[in-house]
Amino acid sequence: MNPIKIILTGATGMVGEGVLMECLENPNVSEILSVSRKPSGKTHAKLKEYLVPDFLSIDMNDEKLKGYDACFFCAGISSIGMSEEDYTKVTYDTTVHFAKAVLNQNPEMVFNYVSGTSTDSTESGKMMWARVKGRTENTLKKLGFRNAFNFRPGFMKPVEGQINVKWFFKPFIWFFPVLLPSKSLTLHEVGRAMINAVHRGYPTSTLEIRDIKNLAI
Repeated sequence: MNPIKIILTGATGMVGEGVLMECLENPNVSEILSVSRKPSGKTHAKLKEYLVPDFLSIDMNDEKLKGYDACFFCAGISSIGMSEEDYTKVTYDTTVHFAKAVLNQNPEMVFNYVSGTSTDSTESGKMMWARVKGRTENTLKKLGFRNAFNFRPGFMKPVEGQINVKWFFKPFIWFFPVLLPSKSLTLHEVGRAMINAVHRGYPTSTLEIRDIKNLAI
């Protein structure tokens, strides 16, 4: 199994940082390009960083995005307090624009998108965030990637040593996985599953918690 080169977004958030840390440790990853608005604060022989103030400004012919096997799109925000228009711009428009840019430079790429449990694939439910995420998932599957996987994790336990963990999340880290193991993952598992998805593929493009656990083995 040849090590892969990946593009990763969201390294300054909890999910992206955890996936990045797994990728840095994992021998099946040889290079990571972190694309972010600000530095991750990490240094490693595998890691390169590309700072982009606005993902919507990325050029379709950006040579810095060329030469990669996969993209792990871990960037995202909460919908709390946001209008559907604003949330759509950040969650749908930004993700799809970035996906088109990396695909244009890497036609055989695998795209892994961190979505969420209860995402609405019909795009017609009552929950705004779920509709927008569902539309994003559906569009990514149609863009023409070698494979496009939508990861729908539940509770994710951070990797030891992570910096980007919100204070209100910390009390749940230890007891939630014990009380509800079927609804919990570790970010090591999420990262490993993403890496394995590139190497092995998976029978379905939408990965719920049980699928992520299976693929992480």
